[in-house]
Amino acid sequence: MLDPEELVSKVRAYNPRSNADLIRRAFAYGEDRHNGQYRHSGEPYFTHPVAVAHILAEQRLDDATIVTALLHDTIEDTKSTFTEIEETFGRGVAELVDGVTKLTNLQLSSSETKQAENFRKLFVAMSKDLRVILVKLADRLHNMRTIRAMRPDKQVQKSRETMDIYAPLAGRMGMQWMREELEDLAFQVLNPEARSSIIRRFIRLQRESGDVINKITTDIRIELDRAGIEAEAFGRAKKPYSIWRKMQQKELTFSRLSDTYGFRIITTSEMDCYRVLGVIHQRWRAVPGRFKDYISQPKSNGYRSIHTTVSGRDGKRVEVQIRTRQMHEVAEAGVAAHWSYRDGVRAENPFAVDPAKWLATLTERFENADGDDDFLEHVKLEMYSDQVFCFTPKGEVVKLPRGATPLDFAYAIHTRIGDSCVGAKVDGIRVPLWTRIKNGQSVDIITAEGQSPQATWLDIVVTGRAKSAIRRRLREEDRERFIKLGRELARVAFEHVGRKATDKALRTAAKQMGVGDADELLARLGSAEMAARDVVAVLYPEAVESGEIEAASAVVGLGDHQSFQRADCCQPVPGERIVGISYRGRGVVVHSIDCHALEELSDQSNRWVDVHWHSGKHAAVHTVSFELTIANDAGVLGRICSLIGEQKANISDLRFVDRKPDYYRLIVDVELRDIEHLHAVMLVLEADSDVAEVKRHRNLTRKP
Repeated sequence: MLDPEELVSKVRAYNPRSNADLIRRAFAYGEDRHNGQYRHSGEPYFTHPVAVAHILAEQRLDDATIVTALLHDTIEDTKSTFTEIEETFGRGVAELVDGVTKLTNLQLSSSETKQAENFRKLFVAMSKDLRVILVKLADRLHNMRTIRAMRPDKQVQKSRETMDIYAPLAGRMGMQWMREELEDLAFQVLNPEARSSIIRRFIRLQRESGDVINKITTDIRIELDRAGIEAEAFGRAKKPYSIWRKMQQKELTFSRLSDTYGFRIITTSEMDCYRVLGVIHQRWRAVPGRFKDYISQPKSNGYRSIHTTVSGRDGKRVEVQIRTRQMHEVAEAGVAAHWSYRDGVRAENPFAVDPAKWLATLTERFENADGDDDFLEHVKLEMYSDQVFCFTPKGEVVKLPRGATPLDFAYAIHTRIGDSCVGAKVDGIRVPLWTRIKNGQSVDIITAEGQSPQATWLDIVVTGRAKSAIRRRLREEDRERFIKLGRELARVAFEHVGRKATDKALRTAAKQMGVGDADELLARLGSAEMAARDVVAVLYPEAVESGEIEAASAVVGLGDHQSFQRADCCQPVPGERIVGISYRGRGVVVHSIDCHALEELSDQSNRWVDVHWHSGKHAAVHTVSFELTIANDAGVLGRICSLIGEQKANISDLRFVDRKPDYYRLIVDVELRDIEHLHAVMLVLEADSDVAEVKRHRNLTRKP
């Protein structure tokens, strides 16, 4: 643990005008108040506030933030009061300490309704003073660094909360280094086997190819010297969680994954950034579609940089980020750069974003959220999103989250444009409404009078604004029908547990679930936005069955006496976004939302059925085909089958596609519960040294 003089020296190294006496008094006060208290590790408790102060001092933050870190647990865990802190250290510090205390008491990982309410409180706290969040993030970082001293169940709870809330929030604030460390620490708890597997693969890769980072960095420096450009260059391997996430998203094995290394080039001027880009693209081949210019189009948190991916030494893909020193400081500190000090004065960084303006951009879309569920969806979409920049036909820039579609674009312009959208052109070419917009594209929305939103649009859009507008319009148009249907669904669900769906019961459930009145609750039941089983569970949790959901009732949103079957072409499983296509005599065939077969049906919207998976634990009856390439050695196939069985998954079929002297390629049909079960099976197979490749087998030639 740092002593007070070491902490004072660290702060004075970047702020010689720091109030050393204030820091010393806060150190002594906190140490006295926490005297006799101990952490789970057995260390004196005050080591924690000192470590939090140290993390914030490394970010070169002001005295008030450092003092708040030393005192942040005094009101909650000691006899100290707000009044006492105010009298001793001033009102500003007292309000910061009180804000951190209130954040600590928010149960952000609680139920959806309670979580939404607490997120509102979190953003209220942020709006008063963003330094409250900076202290809380540093507090969480140190707790995650020392999490092994906690009970296993607490480790999992805190790690999930970190992965779901604090890491994305740090990233949204531009503190990418903190986001990566929080994610990796949580990943180490939530999936240690996967993390260890990735690290082992990295070690093997380094042994086989040598010090790739040093070789490529040297190549870059030689090219910069040859061009006469003054700049720093350095590289690093990407974090295990970042690699694992990309493997899951793209369904790739480690061996097929590209750009596992990242390189940064720090220049002295903005002009040199573009000169460096030219040097890099002249020396190495650029990868199409992997270029982003955040200098000309900065992110809302102030982030500026040029990103490009090139085929580097030995054909390996590497990502290169190019920025100036001032841009780099903002990229490291994010919104916190506003409070950073250098040489005793607040750093005058022209790229540091105004926290008030940043908060305004973050929360402007939350104000129109229709209830707690919509608000929570807005928050999570905004925190996890990256941005793409596209243009109207008149050249105006529209910012959207990555993965946005022309429908999102239409609603971003105006709700009326979105509601009446019938088609779209991207760069002058007519495209389906579910097309993902890319950076720099021009989007032209085609509208028609009399058009209204379709229920299937909810699976196409990604922005909270669009989802909220579509749901509101759908509820307005079909409210009476949905209320009538919802009442019948509620009656059946309540009778199933021996209760009655009285008006009082429905009003109580609506209040508990934060959806307004009983009619609103019934409308959401009728529109399949909520499940009747969940309403019963709110009032009578002990009466709700906890068994597995049967295959026949796995999908919600079907009509009366309507059955469904999973499409053979894409084999969707619970947890994936789905859409139904109605067939005469066959009921509804359920496809995953990204299935290529849907492109042929884009002009037959009357056959599209808005469905989703039933919430709860599903039975392991959903067949998924895996394509495996394994070593042709004795015992390998038997071990592969055992690995799948250990994951409590049943192999229903196995067929060889190709036999070579050294490798077999085969298709294995496995019965799974949901998408998490699928990922668990793929992970153990990928980790096996005799498995060269594993991927999900999609039969695009098979009819749905």
